[in-house]
Amino acid sequence: MTSTASRLAMRRTVIGATAALGVSLAMFTTGAPAQAASWPTPTGSQAVTKTISVSGTKDYGMVRLYGSGDLGTGGQDEDQDPLLELADGAVLKNVIIGAPAADGIHCLGSCTLQNVWWEDVGEDAATFKGSSSSAVYTVTGGGARKASDKVFQFNGAGTLRVTQFQVEDFGKLVRSCGNCTTQYRRTISVSDVDVTAPGKAIVGINQNYGDTATLSGIRIHGDSSKKIKPCVRYEGNDDGDEPTEIGSGPDGTYCRYSSSDISYG
Repeated sequence: MTSTASRLAMRRTVIGATAALGVSLAMFTTGAPAQAASWPTPTGSQAVTKTISVSGTKDYGMVRLYGSGDLGTGGQDEDQDPLLELADGAVLKNVIIGAPAADGIHCLGSCTLQNVWWEDVGEDAATFKGSSSSAVYTVTGGGARKASDKVFQFNGAGTLRVTQFQVEDFGKLVRSCGNCTTQYRRTISVSDVDVTAPGKAIVGINQNYGDTATLSGIRIHGDSSKKIKPCVRYEGNDDGDEPTEIGSGPDGTYCRYSSSDISYG
């Protein structure tokens, strides 16, 4: 391992270990990062048989939650119940979502997901459903893997920010809903993220609804042929039809990034 890779591995390991202790990420600085680190070890496991409602701040201390009973599925069926449902303004910290994961986490309004890890994404890792244009959904730290389709499903209105995250073996990291009955203009920001192949796209947005995606500090690993598309534009609809892909790559209006914002290694 190069010295640069060693520094990043140490940084990511420290971030995962110290987030539960509330240590500031700003305390750790490194040179150019190269590889994502290993995943955290759970402090225990808890079966979830009925959706857990969360309001205020909930810190699980790195316990693994997994679905059981009616939530004991990890398939791609639509309309599954989530393991956790977050009220507007809720903060969820330091938890590992194991398998089966059902439909992961639902945010009913603004929410913060801090140091949340998905070991084997079910239908989606998290779905953001708030109806207010002022809603802000923040994902800081953590990671997700084994997502055959989407990691983050953005069905609602407002702004989604994903930072200091890592994803591997996935379809799309973030997808603005392409065929929801109610559609919105959505704003997406993805920064300081490690992406490990295989994967299809980092962000998918609906150009016809005025969605925007801003990307920066994206590090893609194991994709020397550059098959992973950073940003894909679609023609969305509100009648349930499969949306049509109409383009990809930076355009300065909808997909906002430059070549210097994406690195490969």
